[in-house]
Amino acid sequence: MTSQIPVAVLGASGRMGSEAVRAINDAQDLQLVAALGRQDSLEGLVSAGARVVVDLTVPDSTEQNVAFAVEHGIHAVVGTTGWDSERLGRLRQQLSGAPEVGVLIAPNFALGSVLATAFAARAAKYFESVEVIELHHPDKVDAPSGTAERTAALIAGARREAGVPASPDATQTALDGARGCDVDGVRVHSVRLRGLVAHQEVLFGGVGEQLTIRHDSFHRESFMPGVLLGVREVAAHPGLTVGLDGYLDLQA
Repeated sequence: MTSQIPVAVLGASGRMGSEAVRAINDAQDLQLVAALGRQDSLEGLVSAGARVVVDLTVPDSTEQNVAFAVEHGIHAVVGTTGWDSERLGRLRQQLSGAPEVGVLIAPNFALGSVLATAFAARAAKYFESVEVIELHHPDKVDAPSGTAERTAALIAGARREAGVPASPDATQTALDGARGCDVDGVRVHSVRLRGLVAHQEVLFGGVGEQLTIRHDSFHRESFMPGVLLGVREVAAHPGLTVGLDGYLDLQA
């Protein structure tokens, strides 16, 4: 029998964390060796012998958590938001001194969402107009979502590479926020509504037609196949990978 991968979960008592604990316990090739909450010492990762840590905590602590893991040679799969370019730069610098350690930072672990973002980036150069709408539960602390930001950035990059100009917009007057926020030249709108979990639409418009690429997560269980994929693959991808698409075969 193949040996099990020892895995620890940070933020184990949260909504996502508790789902991750359940999924890891149910996976025959993984062994949950630690489930830590906010008040638990990170030293528990070392004493438990974790080979991979899943960070599902909060933006204020995630950088410290990942830095600790890298320092101790533990691979990290991260679903916590708040990783701006400055934080990513510090992490890349740290990883340069730990060439065998892999870190995956994924704005979204739902495989359907990752595929939808990839499809949107492919479609971006073929349409004159594009906007993104992301819809989440009202307990979400950040807006726009990390998924929407990444989707908009990939769309913008694809359009720049193809020489597509900015979406036309003749708006001259608007109330604050009426046109959403600007992410790399792409308008992103955030909805917060009770009953939702995680949903995103990318709207493409051309003369006489519209293409909508939409993904819906109705339960946090939908994120677990992606989390487990990350746990199983992270050791084979040393260095920093941003986005679960880095572990998927999305070549044309």
